[in-house]
Amino acid sequence: RQQNFPVPQQHLLPDCFSIFVYSGVSLFCIQRLILQMARPEFHAQLLHPRYWATWFGFGVWYLLGKLPYRVQLILGRGLGWLLARVVPRRRKIACANISLCFPELTEQQRQKLVDEVMESVGIAFFETGMAWFWPVSRLRRQMSIDGVEHLEAAKRDGVGVILMALHFTHIDIGAKLLGLQFSIDGSYRPHKNSVFDYVQRNGRERHTMEGQAIPREDVRGMVKALRKGRAIWYAPDQDYGRSHSIFVPFFGVPAATLTAMSQLSRLGKARVIPFTQTRKSDGSGYQLIVHPPLDDFPSGDEHRDCVAVNTIVETLIREQPGQYLWVHRRFKTRPEGEADLYQQYGVEGKRKRKKRSQYS
Repeated sequence: RQQNFPVPQQHLLPDCFSIFVYSGVSLFCIQRLILQMARPEFHAQLLHPRYWATWFGFGVWYLLGKLPYRVQLILGRGLGWLLARVVPRRRKIACANISLCFPELTEQQRQKLVDEVMESVGIAFFETGMAWFWPVSRLRRQMSIDGVEHLEAAKRDGVGVILMALHFTHIDIGAKLLGLQFSIDGSYRPHKNSVFDYVQRNGRERHTMEGQAIPREDVRGMVKALRKGRAIWYAPDQDYGRSHSIFVPFFGVPAATLTAMSQLSRLGKARVIPFTQTRKSDGSGYQLIVHPPLDDFPSGDEHRDCVAVNTIVETLIREQPGQYLWVHRRFKTRPEGEADLYQQYGVEGKRKRKKRSQYS
């Protein structure tokens, strides 16, 4: 079984550079990309040939991040337009979600909103690159923030904070910008591609004032951090299956909702403070808002707590529906005996990949 082992820094750069010489990517840009990655530890296994295409992709992504901000917005909108046609399933999912959540809209209004969502998804590709690769000085120029007094009050009181984030398309850059102002930890799901996971973790942990990325499954680690007075970024607004979830209304539709918010708040003795970010329409950057803490939370009733979470999520989404990640199947898990809601909108379920034989 192949073992992971650290490679001395002086040997890492030449080996990594040799991979990209044949790809035509600027050696200077690749060096800058790798030098920015101090955590987690780099391993020689990440230089395996099966990851070369991934490294090449990140090199191109890094180069695109050098473009002016407004140019990246334009390219992002174009990418969103292309994705809507190349990956029509995601557009259908967005159409289904918006139809379910906003039945009061006309067909023309729904299609316009779907177009905005797909453009926002395209822009998110560039925004994630900004969050992972931009220097602090450039990031700071793109942000303004309100509501910091709520985080400062929790710090003075010595209590932990669950920063209740939402899956807006600019979720990564929002967390990054807030991390420049406050020391926060984040929850994440490890990526199956080891190089992608490496770059993702480093990108999210850079410039975050001692913040760390905690795997979503590490409940004990989150509780421990909260009891130490840390602030943990956590987004509870997606469908993670039937396990650890209960069904409560979301835009009037029963949706599998995680009970983790109330459990973490109770076990970690922490406040739940919603946090959102908005992409400004004039192209000048992002408005970050730290909202007041949830009252009477946790209440001791998980159903009531989940209703409270979904209610605030709905309210915040309605403020900027075109920037929310509607391409996720929020209602894929259904109560026992209830049919798939997406089939009526022409959305087929994901095909399960066949496991490849070890001899193939």
